[in-house]
Amino acid sequence: MRSAPEILPAGEPPAPAAARIRWLAAPTSSAWLEQAIAHPDLVLLDHAHCERKAAGVALQLLFRYPSDAPLAEALSPLAREELEHFEVVMALLQRRQVALRPLPAPPYGAGLARAVRREEPQRLLDSLLVAGLIEARSHERMALLAQHSPDAELRALYGRLLASEARHFGLYWVLCEQRWPRREVIARLEELAALEASLLAELHPQPRMHS
Repeated sequence: MRSAPEILPAGEPPAPAAARIRWLAAPTSSAWLEQAIAHPDLVLLDHAHCERKAAGVALQLLFRYPSDAPLAEALSPLAREELEHFEVVMALLQRRQVALRPLPAPPYGAGLARAVRREEPQRLLDSLLVAGLIEARSHERMALLAQHSPDAELRALYGRLLASEARHFGLYWVLCEQRWPRREVIARLEELAALEASLLAELHPQPRMHS
């Protein structure tokens, strides 16, 4: 399996001990880490919604491209794994007596969705790259929480999920490389990664996994 290209972090220094993550144009800020550590249950609740949304994205692609057998073969198990993660996070929320409830969304997801081109085959390329960017950011932030959270239970949770999160954004890269020239994929990824970083440049007042 080929690895995704590495887009080097730019701008502000990385958060403490942040791993350099392929796909991302800029690292998560120390301010986000401090905010997330100060509101662990709220970030955990948002994490549950993120896992459910990630499963929905994979399923949406399956329904949008019903004749693409390789896409179905790759994304069907991914959707199942995302739902398994949702159940794991839900179980932890229940142990903590945190009820599942809607949360106002930060501009992150909608901003990325607006950048997806509407004509095919560009729409599929952008959809795969956006999904991969979100997974890459999740991986980076879970790694930060696994290392820095003062809550041992949360450190264990995020540490267990790191390998699968890395597989997920790697899978989206492979699906792109199977369909488009590498140069075209890298060029579009750089554009979308710059947008993704800009959406996180100003810290959202309400802590979220992607805020």
